[in-house]
Formats: sequence, C-alpha cells, structure tokens
Amino acid sequence: MRLGPRLECARHAPCSARGKMDKTLRKRCRATFSPALPVSFALLAVLSSRAAAQAPAPGPSPTPVPAAAPAPAPKWYEEIDVHGMVSAAYSYNTNRPDSGLNQYRVFDFQDNTFRLDVAELTVMKNAAKPGEAGFRVDAEAGSTIPQVSASYGLFQGQDFDLKQAFVTWVAPLGSGLKIDFGKFISHFNYEYIESWDTLNDNSTHSFTFGYAIPYAHTGFRLGYAFSDQWAALVMLVNGWDDVKDNNSSKSVGAQVTWTPVKALSVAANLMTGPERPDVNANPRTVWELVGQWKLSDLTVFGLDLLYAYERGAVVPGQTATWASVVGYARLGVSGLFAVCLRAEYFDDADGARTGVAQRLRELTLTPEFRVSSHFLFRADFRVDWSNVASFEKKGGATSKTQPTVNVNAIYLF
Repeated sequence: MRLGPRLECARHAPCSARGKMDKTLRKRCRATFSPALPVSFALLAVLSSRAAAQAPAPGPSPTPVPAAAPAPAPKWYEEIDVHGMVSAAYSYNTNRPDSGLNQYRVFDFQDNTFRLDVAELTVMKNAAKPGEAGFRVDAEAGSTIPQVSASYGLFQGQDFDLKQAFVTWVAPLGSGLKIDFGKFISHFNYEYIESWDTLNDNSTHSFTFGYAIPYAHTGFRLGYAFSDQWAALVMLVNGWDDVKDNNSSKSVGAQVTWTPVKALSVAANLMTGPERPDVNANPRTVWELVGQWKLSDLTVFGLDLLYAYERGAVVPGQTATWASVVGYARLGVSGLFAVCLRAEYFDDADGARTGVAQRLRELTLTPEFRVSSHFLFRADFRVDWSNVASFEKKGGATSKTQPTVNVNAIYLF
C-alpha cells in the first residue's frame, strides 16, 4: 500500500528525526484546525436550515375523482317526434268544364275553387338500430287528399283519413331486420302522397301516380340493408288500398334498391295479387323501375318506367295492360328558387285504369320559391293531351287537350 509523500518520509526517518517531525506535525495540525472551522460549519448549518424552511412542504395526496354517473334513460315522451304540414291550393281549367271537375287528375280535381288540400299531423318514434321499437301515425284532414287516398274499410270517402298507422321493430339480425306492421304508404312511384318529409317537385300528380299504382297497403313488410349499395323489402298485404280485404287472397310486394354511388339510385318494384272484389284469381301485376340521378344539391333528374297487366279487368278471359314513362328534372337556381319539369306518356290501351282506351300525355312546368325552410310557394302550368276527345269543356263539348294552372302554398314543420 502506497502512502502519501509526507507520511512516507516520516516512516523512513530516524527516531530522533521522527520526534522533531511529530512536534512539527502537531503544530501544523493546530494551525490547520483553527477556531474558524467551527464557525464555518455553524454558518453552513444555519444556511441549510433556512433553505429547508423555504422549501415547500409536500402536499396531500390527490383525492381520486369518482366515475361519472351514467346518464338517465330518456322518458318515453322525450323520444316522440311531432311533425305536420298544411297545404292549400287554387286550380283553374281553361276548358271551363260544366261539372267543375278536371279530368283524370288525382288531388287537384276541383276546378276554379280554393282548396284546403290537407292538414296533416304526424306522431312518431323512430326505430333505426337493432332491438329498437317505434311507431308512426299520419292523421290528415282536408277537402281533396283524404277523399282520394283513403283505403277501403277505413274512413273511405270522408274528409279525414289515417294515411299511415304502423308499428316498427328492428330485429337484431345482422345489420337489423326492420319489421313494419299496420297501414303504410306504397313503395311504388317516384312521387308521393305529400307529407312533411316527402315533398314532390310538382304540385299536381302524374297520370301514372293516380291510375297505375296503389297508394297504400295494410299488412306487414320486412326491410333489410345488405350494404351501403344494396337493400330490399318484401311485404304481404291485403292488396291495393285495402284496410279490410275485399277478397280472401293476399298480395305480395317487393323492392330491390341499388345505390352504386351516392348520387345515383335505382329501385325495382313489384306487386302481384288478386285485387277485384270477391275474385281470388287473375292477379293484377305491376312492374316498375324508378331511378334518380342527383347531379348536385340543386339539380336532380328522375325516371319512372312501368308496365302492368290484369286478366279479366275489362273483358272476361282477356288481359288488359297499361304502361307509362315519366321523366323529371329539378333545376335549382339557388336554395330559394327552382324550376321543375315533368313529361309523361301513359298508355291505357284497354281502358282498364281510366275507363277509356286512350293514350295520355302531359307536360308540367313548376316554378318553386322557398320563402324559408318551412314555407314554400309553387305553381303548376300544365297541359294534358289524349288521342281521343276525353276532356270536358264548357257547354258539354269535349276536347283532346286540358290546360290548367294550379297554385299551391305549403307550410311544414
């Protein structure tokens, strides 16, 4: 073990010399450990104690935050939505028919009169997710629409109707199998019986809507979305516009919808079944293809192709047919103003639907002005043509044309 140089010299020095060295070391030690050292240590201790006093004392441990209580379930009445619509109109026929009726019209059949077409109230609980249940009731009163759209066996021919009344359950199968049971609007056609959530581009309706298809069905239907592109529904119902069945047979309906892109949708519709009172044979069958191309939020085009037939509808043992093509265009100038156009060809070859074997055409131009999101004003300038003189004129005469103007105001919420 190697020692420091000073101690090495001391170890190897002679005894006499070591004695002298010991005295010298003691003197140096006394010089080294002078009285100033204790003062220095005391000062350091005081400074350390002051620093310790200035250091913040450790705080208490944080109290754990309790987990948030789950939100209370909504009360039943908080899940119910209420909507409504009021539609009023005035129609004028330049043919001036003596009967005061516009021929082959649907809801605008009254000439030269102000009308309260409908006041409608909708109460509903939406059901969209698997396991949810809901309902919808559309009650309406008015001078035209309820009289026409009412189904056999319920308020028929009156100024009041339950346009829809059904319950819904979404069965927890796959993405959700939607089951409706009750009375519901038909899946046919590009146009609707208007409501707060289904408005047409024109205030009048096409011949196809009025004479080629049913308005509503009573029974049950199943709807399922296979993907974002494909959906389908099937139904088993009493028939065309029957709350109470008029025979002992049922009708079957179906729809397949294809939406390849968001802007384009195509629906194929079918219904077949006996529809004449107390007749359980010779089903009435309708095939329809409906397409819509939404070029933008303001510009939309539509197409409706239909073919139908029924054996024995006019002549026993013979099959009557009817067919139509309808084109639609909505050209929006802005969110407030749009111009809508409809062109139609309807072939009632055997007179099974209009009572006259004829070919009808119509052209309708509709400027629309939306005062707000709840209120709109529109007017239909329309001309109808037939290949036979089936339109009434003043003095009992008939004509192959029928020009009309229909002004319509709607408020919805």
